[in-house]
Amino acid sequence: MGFTCDPYINNTLFKMYADCGALGFARKVFDEMPVRDVVSWSSMISACVSRGFPCHAMAAFFQMGMENVKPNSVTLVSLLSACTKMLNVGAGASIHSHIVRNQVELDVGLGTALFEMYAKCGQIDKALQVFDSMHEKNLQSCTIMISALANHGRQKDAISLFSRMEDMGLQPDSLSFSAILSACGHMGLVSEGKMYFDRMVRMYSIKPTVEHYGCMVDLLGRAGLIEEAHDMIKNMPMEPNAVILRSFLGACRNLGWVPSLDGKLLSKLESELGANYVLTASIFSTCSSWKDANDLRLAMKHRGLKKTPGTPEEKKNING
Repeated sequence: MGFTCDPYINNTLFKMYADCGALGFARKVFDEMPVRDVVSWSSMISACVSRGFPCHAMAAFFQMGMENVKPNSVTLVSLLSACTKMLNVGAGASIHSHIVRNQVELDVGLGTALFEMYAKCGQIDKALQVFDSMHEKNLQSCTIMISALANHGRQKDAISLFSRMEDMGLQPDSLSFSAILSACGHMGLVSEGKMYFDRMVRMYSIKPTVEHYGCMVDLLGRAGLIEEAHDMIKNMPMEPNAVILRSFLGACRNLGWVPSLDGKLLSKLESELGANYVLTASIFSTCSSWKDANDLRLAMKHRGLKKTPGTPEEKKNING
């Protein structure tokens, strides 16, 4: 129909193929474009990153430079995402230098991508420096920074930032509370964790998800409050996932506490058969609860479940 020279149609056609996962067709459209502008290159780089080819994204960026097409903010966000996926802080720092040299405005999207790259690459102080330099911050950027601080052992800073976020008039969402509850768990701040959980429900009317319950079970388990953690699991309005069960059983093993594993709870262990079997048997063996260990073995056998091979020590625990 003669539309092959229209850059808008070509860019939209490329995006359609890329979003549908047809990278071969997308690449064919891209290679046959008579004119490739910054939108074309940004779309190619973004497609490479989203489909798990960050190295191809970097190669496209270098080729983009050879064709004298200057990147915009959207291009740089995708490039920083590629650096994050590769954990290539050197390349990310080079992009940061490009932003500074060319006086590119550090808007909330670009600033978030930049500090997240530094945080994921282990440079939390640099990430915090970038975050503090941002003139505009939104709920997403604050939540990502809170999570990064918690993951790097800076839980006090994470809690402080959560308070700053509320003072800025930003209303926390489900992800924000997951981040702050995780921070409380790593610091063993039981009272604070309970307070945030209660505030989430009562003040912000957010219905707790399995992730929130998981954070609370982990927090209580780390603090040695096994019975409270056990009660929370039993009273959850949804089925606990494998992460929650492993966290709870690990805390039981560390404290030598044998949970009441009735048929209902045993049925929830099926998602992680071998790991949960070995862990639970280890708890029983440690506490010399051979009857419970045998009951567990019979229950697993009744369901046709099999344990995965373990270490000699695990096998010793299982066999009593």
